[in-house]
Amino acid sequence: MDAKAELRRDLQAGRDALLWKLEGLSEYDVRRPMTPTGTNLLGLVKHLAFVELGYFGGVFGRPVPEAQAWIDDDGSEPNWDLWAAADESRRHIVEGYRRAWEHADTTIESLPLDAAGHVPWWRPERRDVTLHQILVHVIAETHRHAGHADIVRELIDGAAGLRAGGDNLPDVDQAWWAGYRDQLERGAREAAAR
Repeated sequence: MDAKAELRRDLQAGRDALLWKLEGLSEYDVRRPMTPTGTNLLGLVKHLAFVELGYFGGVFGRPVPEAQAWIDDDGSEPNWDLWAAADESRRHIVEGYRRAWEHADTTIESLPLDAAGHVPWWRPERRDVTLHQILVHVIAETHRHAGHADIVRELIDGAAGLRAGGDNLPDVDQAWWAGYRDQLERGAREAAAR
């Protein structure tokens, strides 16, 4: 497998992990803020759709009109891309994310890794980039947000791990997890007392 195909595979793994975190949850649960800063599952999907449209769109001369508000970041509504309004359906946001994948994948497939791009919202000394740099950047951001989604989903209903049917966690029961958590809590308290 060549380098571009490996990077593309890693990007898709993050995309798939993020969408798996929505499976089986109610509308409320995919939207509900689970942290003091409002982190929620559907908002992470919406945000990453704009990330892909922005970085694999206009940066490489393939702008997508719906991404312009994200690129301009006019500040009219802070974090507007990190939550879903009541009238934005889960289906609409997930389909938008999948359309962003298609657009991004076309950019990735049609350009060499050393293709030049320009990120106008980055600091001037970093704005000139290559497709390779942007692929690495977007992979890192996707996996970072998939990690957020891991934690949010676990807080909602206890589902954890990389993917359904292959969650990469030890095959143990809930009693083991409770004991493990208690062990970690004791260790944290002992360290704090030193």
